Amino acid sequence: MASSTEMAHSGITMSLTSEYDYDYPINSTDENPIYTLPDAELLPMSNIYIPVLYIIMFLTGSLGNLFVIVVIGKRRKKSGRLVDTFVLNLALADLVFVLTLPMWAISTRYDEWPFGEVLCKISSFIIAVNRFSNIFFLTCMSVDRYLAVVRLMDSRFLRSSNCAQITCGIVWVVSFFLGSPSLAYRHLINNSVCSEDSKSSFVQGMNLLTILLTFLLPVLILGLCYGSILVNLRRHCHNPANTRTDARRRHSVKIVFAIISAFLISWLPFNCFKAIHVALLIINGDLNEDTYVVIHRGLMLSCCLAFLNSCVNPAIYFFLDQHFRRRASMLCLSCLSQNDQAHQSYITSNSYSNGTSETCSGNTSTRGRLFSLTQKA
Repeated sequence: MASSTEMAHSGITMSLTSEYDYDYPINSTDENPIYTLPDAELLPMSNIYIPVLYIIMFLTGSLGNLFVIVVIGKRRKKSGRLVDTFVLNLALADLVFVLTLPMWAISTRYDEWPFGEVLCKISSFIIAVNRFSNIFFLTCMSVDRYLAVVRLMDSRFLRSSNCAQITCGIVWVVSFFLGSPSLAYRHLINNSVCSEDSKSSFVQGMNLLTILLTFLLPVLILGLCYGSILVNLRRHCHNPANTRTDARRRHSVKIVFAIISAFLISWLPFNCFKAIHVALLIINGDLNEDTYVVIHRGLMLSCCLAFLNSCVNPAIYFFLDQHFRRRASMLCLSCLSQNDQAHQSYITSNSYSNGTSETCSGNTSTRGRLFSLTQKA
C-alpha cells in the first residue's frame, strides 16, 4: 500500500491482526505479518484526485515560493526587515519540499514507489526537515514580533541582523539532525512501498517526539508570545503617541499571526490522527480493521491539507503584507523598464545604422550625380 500519508511523513504501513485475510502482498520480514490494501479501496478515487492535488501544489508552491525568494532576495540591506530573514528561509524550505511532490503524485497514482530506496530516503528526509524547519522558523518569527512589540528596548542584540542569521543557521542544523532518522529507518517494503516500521519502539518514540517538537511545544510558545503581544497592544491602544509605529507593529503582527494560523489549521488534523495512531499501537500493539481504515483515511486526507501549507504562505505575503506587495511591484516595474530600455536601445541602434546607411547612400548618389554632370559639362 503506497499511501500518500505513509510515504510523506510517518510511513503508516499499519498492521492488522492475522484474522483479516486479504489477498494482497504481505511483509514477511516482521514477526506479525502486515496486510495492506491499495489506497483506491481504502479511499475511493484517491489515486486520481490526490495526485492531481499534488501536481497543483507543486506548480503553485514552486512559483509562489520562488517569487517570494526573488522579491526578498532583491531587497536592500537598509530597507529590509528583520522578519524577512525568517520569511526567506521559510520560503526556501517550502520550495525544496514542493519539488518532491511530483514523485509522491506518481507513487500515489500507481500505488507503488518506483524510484528506488535512495530517493525514498532522500525525499522522506526532505519532508521531515521541512516539517521541523517550518515550525521553528514560524516560532522565531513569533518571538521576533514579541521582542519588537513587548521588549523592544531590551532586545537590540537579539533583533540584530547577525543574530537572526545565526538563529536561521541553528534552525537548519537542528532540523537536519531531527530529520536524519528518515535516512536510516525509511526503506522499501516489498520493493514497492516507501515506508518505515511503525511497530518499532524507536520509530514510535520519534513520532511522539516529532509531535511534541513540531506542534505541542511551538503552540505553547506561540500562545505565550501572542498573548503578551495582544495585552501590550491593548494597553497602548489609547495612547496617541507613536500612532504610526503602533499601526506598523499591528500590521506585522497580523501578518505573522495569519501565517501561523494557516500552519496550525493545516497541521492540526494530521497531528491528531498521528497521535491517535501511535497511542493505539503503543497500547494495543495492533489495530483492528475498522480502526485501521478510519485512521488511514484520516491520515491521507489530513496529509494533503498539511502539504497545502507550503503553498499558502506566498499568497498571505502578497495579499496581507503591503511592504512585500510594494517591493514586488517595484521589482516587476524595474524588470519592465529594463526591457523597455533594452527595446528602445535596440530601436535606436537600428535607426542609427539605417540613418547612417541612408546618409552614406545619399552622399554616394549625390557624388554620382555631380560626377555625371561634370562629365556632361
